[in-house]
Amino acid sequence: MFRYTCLNPIANVGLERFTANFEKTDDINEAQGVLVRSASMHDMELPSGLLAIARAGAGVNNIPLDECAKKGIVVFNTPGANANGVKELVIAGMLLASRDVVGGINWVQGAKDEADIAKMAEKEKKKFAGTEIQDKKLGIIGLGAIGVRVANVAKHLGMQVFGYDPYISVDAAWNLSRDIKHVLDVNEIYEQCDIITIHVPLMDSTRNTINKDAIDKMKDGVIILNFARDLLVDEAAVLDAIKAGKVRKYVSDFPNPTTAGKEGCIVIPHLGASTEESEDNCAKMAVKELMNYLENGNIVNSVNFPGCDMGVCTNAGRIAIMHKNVTNMISKFTGVFGDSGFNISDMTNKSKGEYAYTMLDLDEAVTDEIIGKLEAIEGVIRVRVVK
Repeated sequence: MFRYTCLNPIANVGLERFTANFEKTDDINEAQGVLVRSASMHDMELPSGLLAIARAGAGVNNIPLDECAKKGIVVFNTPGANANGVKELVIAGMLLASRDVVGGINWVQGAKDEADIAKMAEKEKKKFAGTEIQDKKLGIIGLGAIGVRVANVAKHLGMQVFGYDPYISVDAAWNLSRDIKHVLDVNEIYEQCDIITIHVPLMDSTRNTINKDAIDKMKDGVIILNFARDLLVDEAAVLDAIKAGKVRKYVSDFPNPTTAGKEGCIVIPHLGASTEESEDNCAKMAVKELMNYLENGNIVNSVNFPGCDMGVCTNAGRIAIMHKNVTNMISKFTGVFGDSGFNISDMTNKSKGEYAYTMLDLDEAVTDEIIGKLEAIEGVIRVRVVK
């Protein structure tokens, strides 16, 4: 029996997928698995019995990834589960920025008590005139699950689409329309595009990707969209560029004191994935990942450990070992089993950065003695008996 806890409300359509082998608890100290959305875990004391955290969403900046890795806690996210919801809001953001719909709506609200509002509107509407997005050049930084969808829809809307992603996956490439121009230098997007949208994860290497130097290269009147993370953009530099007339509009899905209520900014209250469909999809994927890891030891969509999938174990035993990604570890593991007369029927080893993950299927159940010998090997973080 496994126990899990929820740090945020998780859609029932996901929780209903847990089998009788899982039980919910309100005490994280009793849980082997955690489901979380936006709750911050950085100041939490993570119990020694915690094995996995599944984030029902893509961003994981609310989870202490390094600390989890050091303790052998796998952190999952749900890439692509909310991609359609975010994609639709990005398209809406483009339209809101290109046509001054917000300004027009605010004018109507202010004039709602005027008896001749219809006549007044005919005179005032020119203040809110905008431009169409057809034939405009859209630059997309990051061609992941969301970026690819935005690119394909924008192409159908008649836009010229430029995509930049030096790490584009095979799946993303297959799903990307062949009419999208894949550029190898992000400066080409800065210099040529009328609208620029960013869709990359927030890391030290991507923080302030769009900064003053990038903005200086952009066309006058450029529209910048940010539905990924606010810290990907130097928003103070954006405000300066708006005042200077360089940036026409900045659309962000992340309210903060820097941009909220500022001229030229359209700030949305983090609605990108706030649809019933997105929340359901994220919940279902997070539960599936958590169950697969706890029951089978398989890692799918982890952000701090490598992907590793050996399916359901049909042998007598399965051992999962989290360890540092250093040389000679496999030979040490197999040596322990060989010296004890255990036959390894199947094995896989994967690495990701400084961490690695090894699974071994055995012809007989493992003993406490073997577990102790594996745990004693330098560089081993956690040894887990899956079966």
